[in-house]
Amino acid sequence: MQTYWAEFLTVAVVHLLAVASPGPDFAVMLRQALCQSRRNALLTASGIGIGILVHVTYSLLGIGLLIQQSLLLFTILKIIGALYLTWIAVQCLRSRAGGIHVEAGNATPQGGFYAFRLGFLTNVLNPKATLFFVSLFSVVISPDTPIALQTTYGIYMAVATGLWFALVASFFTLTRVRRGFNRFGHWLDRMMGGVLLLLAGQLLFSTVSGSEPPSGPSQYTDR
Repeated sequence: MQTYWAEFLTVAVVHLLAVASPGPDFAVMLRQALCQSRRNALLTASGIGIGILVHVTYSLLGIGLLIQQSLLLFTILKIIGALYLTWIAVQCLRSRAGGIHVEAGNATPQGGFYAFRLGFLTNVLNPKATLFFVSLFSVVISPDTPIALQTTYGIYMAVATGLWFALVASFFTLTRVRRGFNRFGHWLDRMMGGVLLLLAGQLLFSTVSGSEPPSGPSQYTDR
C-alpha cells in the first residue's frame, strides 16, 4: 500500500503542474470569469473537470494508446481541436469596448448548458491533454496498479481540476477584480483570442509538418 501512496503523490504532483500551466482551458476559463456570470463560470469549470473523466476512461480502456500510436487518428483529433479553438478565438476577437461584462448589460449572457459544454469540449478536444493522460497511465502509473485504484486516481484528477478552475472562476468574478479589468477588458478578450489562435495554429502546423505524437507526461504541461 505504501507503494501506491508514493505513486498517487507522483500523479498528484504531475497533474498539479499540468492543470496550473497556461493553455486552452485557462484561457477559456479566464474569459468566462470576466465576461459571464459566476454561475456560468463555475459551470464551465465543471465542464473542464468532467472532461478529464473522458480522458481517464479511454486511457483505462486502452483506446488512448491506440490514438497515440495511430498518426491518422491523432491528426484527426488535432484538426478538430484546432478548428474548435479557432471558433472560440473568433468570438474573443469580436469583442468590443464596453461589451465584455454581462453585468453591464452589454455582453450576451450564455445558457447554463452552453457554459458547461464550452468547458467540456475545450478540455476533451485538447490533443495534448490526450497525450498527457495516455502517458500518465502508461508510464507513471504501474500496470500492476489495480484498476479500481487507477479509477480513483482519475476521479481525483477530475475533482482537483474542477476545484482549481472553480477557484479561478471565483477569483476573477470578484467585483474588485472585474473593475480592474473594466477599462481594457475587451483588449484582454482579444488577447485571449490571439493566444487561442496561436495554439490552434501550432496544432495545425504540427499536423502539416507530419510530426508524430510525442510521449511523456510533460507534454501536457507545455500546452
